[in-house]
Amino acid sequence: MRKAVLAIALATTLLTAGSAAIPASASNDGPRDVYPSLRDDLVAYYDFDHPVQGDPALERDQGRSGTEIDLVNGGTAMRVRDRAFKRSGNALQTKQVDPATTGNDDWKAGIYAQPGVRTLRAFNSVAGTTVMGWFKVDMDAPALNSVTAAPDDRFNAIGLAGLLTGDSDGHGVRALLELIDVNGELRLVALGRRIDGGNSQTFAANQPWQELLPRGEWVHLAATFNFADGTLALYRNGKPVDGFYTRTDDPWLVNGPGPHVTTASDPRGIKIGGSFPQDTREQNPCDCRMDSLMFLDTVVSARDVEKQYRHMR
Repeated sequence: MRKAVLAIALATTLLTAGSAAIPASASNDGPRDVYPSLRDDLVAYYDFDHPVQGDPALERDQGRSGTEIDLVNGGTAMRVRDRAFKRSGNALQTKQVDPATTGNDDWKAGIYAQPGVRTLRAFNSVAGTTVMGWFKVDMDAPALNSVTAAPDDRFNAIGLAGLLTGDSDGHGVRALLELIDVNGELRLVALGRRIDGGNSQTFAANQPWQELLPRGEWVHLAATFNFADGTLALYRNGKPVDGFYTRTDDPWLVNGPGPHVTTASDPRGIKIGGSFPQDTREQNPCDCRMDSLMFLDTVVSARDVEKQYRHMR
């Protein structure tokens, strides 16, 4: 009997010691660069350090959905060494390749499926969404328009990262971070759409975009989309960004009885660094680097956005 008790005690001691020796980065609680309170809501997460075995032009999802994305046109060359924050490794390089030619060769990333991406079902009938990540812009204006004949025509936006609607052609979005023309001036915005085929709402930053995203500087951005009450928010390096709504009516139709959620459709995908991740058209390319892109199925609080930023710093 005494031997049995000693054996149990020894096994308990070894188990406890072994558990204590497991580093945080090897735990099953989620990626170490994601603040713990956000991990349960992390649907998709891309750090560009995890190529798919056997097809390195695909990037593995470190979130709970397992949604692989394609590094479009550039493949493995799009993973570049650049440290966005202290523990980061590779970053994603996106860019316009040939503005003088109508074609489909821009470097961008994402996934597209016309029936909807089943692994992104968490964003089907969802009340809130957050998109966040690190961005380094290397351009002073939207890129030259490669799909028009005019040699000096430019696109009206610079695409960062977003989630497509359930009826998207590869451009229309449910939740998006981007730089877009607002009343003749390029601004950093959160742009969202609650109902497929319905109107979008945009929250635009007051501050000039060049101050928010200085050329060649890594910046942490977050955008939240509260589909339940029709509000959006922007954050830069963990702090709220002052801004304004471009519409003062009710584009998301949330003034009536609720609950208000997005359309009951699976998003058709994710777009990063430009539109049309299925590579059928060029639109709003971004000469940028990006890292640690996060897509969450909740409205992350201002406090937790700051915690996530500080956790990475």
